[in-house]
Amino acid sequence: MGAVMMPGKPVADAVFADLVPRIQKLRDDGHPLGLATILVGTDSASEGYIRIKQKKAIELGCVSPHVHLHDDATQTDLLKAIHSFNRDPEIDGYLVQHPTPPQIDYEAALLAIDPDKDVDGLHPVNMGRLALSMPGPVSCTPAGIEALLAYYEIPVAGREVCILGRGTTLGRPLAMLLSQKRPTANAAVTVVHTGVPDWPRYTKRAEIVVAAAGVPGILQPEHITPGCVVVGGGVRYEGRTLLPDVDESCEEVAGYITPRVGGVGPTTIAMLFRNAVEAAERNRAKTFGGAE
Repeated sequence: MGAVMMPGKPVADAVFADLVPRIQKLRDDGHPLGLATILVGTDSASEGYIRIKQKKAIELGCVSPHVHLHDDATQTDLLKAIHSFNRDPEIDGYLVQHPTPPQIDYEAALLAIDPDKDVDGLHPVNMGRLALSMPGPVSCTPAGIEALLAYYEIPVAGREVCILGRGTTLGRPLAMLLSQKRPTANAAVTVVHTGVPDWPRYTKRAEIVVAAAGVPGILQPEHITPGCVVVGGGVRYEGRTLLPDVDESCEEVAGYITPRVGGVGPTTIAMLFRNAVEAAERNRAKTFGGAE
């Protein structure tokens, strides 16, 4: 018998069901949600992500300007776009799509983003807020994974979670998120990576395994325990072909597993919009607080 599939779309639909009336209220109050995007270059996967985000923003009635800089854009060009969105009161949040061309210093660009408008949740200030359990934008894929586990009623509290991968966009923030004291978290989290020669020793004993290494097919059936929960978070693209970290044969061993396509992706998009809505609501609270 194969594993129970955990597609991300129903999770995303549930998140958007909560967000839609909040977005409508912002619009009714004369402050439509403003979510902007910046893309540098012509990476096909990045262009695809931006199209998805733009389409959803239009569907939700958001103000959603997009800046597309050419492959030969300079750091100054990118910083000019960033500072423009930082100053724009109509923009509640925005992102700089990663990866960027080699001449662009992405970390320097990230530091230039107003942390309160950082809908990706990747600014060091927001990573610090996450570490201290303070309110603020949370990295979208980790937040989506927590929501996915909660939606499918996968117990997390007190269980052993192993994250294969230590990247700043997924592995590290997810470890902080799932170890926090919350009903949908509060786990014993272990983070391993490909520099650990015997990393399967850790994944095999875990009740929940999150593959976040960005190495196609790295997680094989022999690396997990029968009946465990497997979440595929890491992917790599070869052209337009998506290559996930989790080998499809893991479906025969796991109890629950995300599908190869349509797993964590839809929840990541949903969390991006949740970050934007929360930023807009915080902006409104500040405005009213100042008026009083």
